[in-house]
Amino acid sequence: MAATVRLLDNRWDDSYAAGLDEPGKLLYRSNLLGADKRITNYGGGNTSAKVMETDPLTGENVKILWVKGSGGDVGTIKLDGFATLYQDKLDSLKGIYKGVEDEDRMVGFLPHCTYNLNGRAASIDTPLHGFVPFTHVDHMHPDAIIAIAASKNSRELTKQIFGDDIGWLPWRRPGFQLGLDLEEFVRANPNARGVVLESHGLFTWANDAKACYELTLDIINKAIGWFAEKTEGKAIFGGQSTESLPADQRRAIAARLMPEIRGRIGQAERKLGHFDDQDAVLEFVNSRNLQPLGALGTSCPDHFLRTKIRPLIVAFDPAKPDIDAVVSGLDKALEDYRADYARYYNDCKHDNSPAMRDANPVIFLVPGVGMLSFARDKATARIASEFYVNAINVMRGASTVSEYQGLPEQEAFDIEYWLLEEAKLQRMPKPKSLAGKVAFVTGGAGGIGRATATRLIGEGACVVLADIDQDALESTRVEFSKQFGGDAVRSLRLDVTSEDAVISSFAEACVEFGGIDILVSNAGIASSAPIESTELSMWNKNMDILSTGYFLVSREAFRLFRRQNLGGNVVFVGSKNGLASSPNAAAYCTAKAAEIHLARCLALEGAEAGIRVNTVNPDAVLRGSKIWSGEWREQRAASSKIEIGELEEHYRKRSMLKLNVFPEDIAEAIYFLASDLSAKSTGNIINVDAGNAQSFPR
Repeated sequence: MAATVRLLDNRWDDSYAAGLDEPGKLLYRSNLLGADKRITNYGGGNTSAKVMETDPLTGENVKILWVKGSGGDVGTIKLDGFATLYQDKLDSLKGIYKGVEDEDRMVGFLPHCTYNLNGRAASIDTPLHGFVPFTHVDHMHPDAIIAIAASKNSRELTKQIFGDDIGWLPWRRPGFQLGLDLEEFVRANPNARGVVLESHGLFTWANDAKACYELTLDIINKAIGWFAEKTEGKAIFGGQSTESLPADQRRAIAARLMPEIRGRIGQAERKLGHFDDQDAVLEFVNSRNLQPLGALGTSCPDHFLRTKIRPLIVAFDPAKPDIDAVVSGLDKALEDYRADYARYYNDCKHDNSPAMRDANPVIFLVPGVGMLSFARDKATARIASEFYVNAINVMRGASTVSEYQGLPEQEAFDIEYWLLEEAKLQRMPKPKSLAGKVAFVTGGAGGIGRATATRLIGEGACVVLADIDQDALESTRVEFSKQFGGDAVRSLRLDVTSEDAVISSFAEACVEFGGIDILVSNAGIASSAPIESTELSMWNKNMDILSTGYFLVSREAFRLFRRQNLGGNVVFVGSKNGLASSPNAAAYCTAKAAEIHLARCLALEGAEAGIRVNTVNPDAVLRGSKIWSGEWREQRAASSKIEIGELEEHYRKRSMLKLNVFPEDIAEAIYFLASDLSAKSTGNIINVDAGNAQSFPR
């Protein structure tokens, strides 16, 4: 409603900016603009400033273009994320340009314009900034502006809203020619302060950093306000045709659907999922115009590069929620989508086009439930979701005040399969060994659990940390989020002895990541007492956690692995005491022995489905261990008739290799068993105990 519209806030701080040089002001402006997704999406848009610098060769004052480098994000960029080019050398490229068919060749000349040996690659948008004769230039992708740009009568709307302040240019793929078009527009319209690019976004310019920032906000706010006024009281997306299910039911359906989808689209390359049921998404997926608008595809190049040109709309009726029917129809729905994508590719390809890429959808829209997105890593899946929300906002505005227009398929193809885009993809680093995989680690906040999670995340996996200790779990999650990024880790408080809790925790992991590939069953307890002093409660507690708990998480993992049909990997963290008896620890040793035999049974059952089950047997891992921080340490010291402080050295000397065993050593063995390094191993035991003849597997 117009009365409650939320405009962009001016967050410029004069006192802070006063201490910045021109590159610093550019960085400050960029980060402010990129912090609000209504201004530009992740990785979208770019900013620039033309700065006088000292030429290191001549000592002369020269004009240098600072512009966001290829692949950067204005919201998080640092100074080293900007490319720097001699302005005069960039201008000289106009003299060798032969026309639109020569655009790709011109990109190869950008490195020759580099200032001060800057290694940051210049993006394809560099001429768009360099050729605008103003000091500061912003190119943003605001939803409100793209809604204008993607409307059938976008030129007329631009004139109606902005008058002569903001001009309009027809769609052209970003590149050298568009830079020349912008330069020509500015010279022909000296009073214009910016331009709307059809189906693309907004350019604004000024000769002062603050003025450019405020101009960008003013233009976007004007568009936001105009849309609020024009759409008030109107039926959005043709009105609602269905109602959203309650939030808990939406998550339950997502938990059921995501592993099924993931298994079907992840055979060639593992995919991770993201679930989004925010209000904007629900308004769209519940609408009468979902099908026709979804079929038109996205408009802005940044949108469909992340989301593919169009989504897959799942045939689900929330009024009659038959999830089994949806699952049974997935194969046909995906087959049809892939066939249509192949048609799109074959209709639009050129003689030199790269081979067709993955034809599976990225975005799945489910009426009454929300949006599911899948990509090769969690961050990319989340960002794809954010981009499609931007696309929804664009369709919302354009279809309400005019007629929404997606980008024509040929134009979309020419960007998606642009040779320069392909070259960028080929330069991407090789995926790490566990990329696209999800590990569920019980006892995740303890010494071995933390070390294991660190090792697996380091190899590209996402990790669900499950632990009964809420405080330790939260501190671990916070630490890991800072170290590895929030997309890599989730945490769940879990009592592994509770059947309901185990089932719900796996469902939650499916909503967060789309499924699970690796189970590290590591939840632990230890107790010591002579048999005649062992209470039934002690016996039961050991069996509940170390035997029943391992059974429950394994059973749930097996159920999920079979639904995904991608194989699976289970690693039990056992103990030397599962093979070698120990005095005064009958409950612990017996439970650990049961654990090891359970793993052997599961290896037999899982092999035909590609599910591997192996065990790591540690011994005396004192450092960082919650087990060894309590009575168990005192009891084992007493059993060996030594002081508590002597225990670690005692175990080192007792070992055959005379070495201490640390959590990282156990984590290395777990990684080996969880990775393809051990692809032909199942039912095995690896002892990581520095050598103990009693525990040799026989």
